[in-house]
Amino acid sequence: MKGFFFCIKVGYAMRILISTKVELDYKTVYSRFDVNLFKKLKPPLVGLYVKRFDGCNKGDEVHIEINTLGIKQPWNALITENAGNEQEIVFVDEGIVLPNFIKTWKHTHRIVKNGSSSIIIDDIKYKTPNILLDFISYPVMYLQFFYRKPVYKSYFRK
Repeated sequence: MKGFFFCIKVGYAMRILISTKVELDYKTVYSRFDVNLFKKLKPPLVGLYVKRFDGCNKGDEVHIEINTLGIKQPWNALITENAGNEQEIVFVDEGIVLPNFIKTWKHTHRIVKNGSSSIIIDDIKYKTPNILLDFISYPVMYLQFFYRKPVYKSYFRK
């Protein structure tokens, strides 16, 4: 699986699905999902200030302030799920305080075993205040997550 993306309207939410193969095993990759990686994943042209980063376990919180075109807005997420088995590790962050242009947010992170390497799957479901903004925002959201592919490949290199 070299990488793919997927966009559909799911009920009232948009969905982005991006897959990235990395060199390290899935347990090592999960252990390195930390604040340093989080800061490296910041897309260009977006200011990011990390106020709180507890981690990726159920009950952990991440609080950031984003700055887009001089407009600062909070974005707080709660890790609502965290599970693992011999094939993958999954954790889910859901928005609890979101920027004005996002109504709901659910980001499922899957780190799947692939021999001695792994595949990181970003599965994002979001909704904006209206359907037109859902579709207008999609290319921007997609590009922000597509930007993660080379970061992941570099960060999780042997």
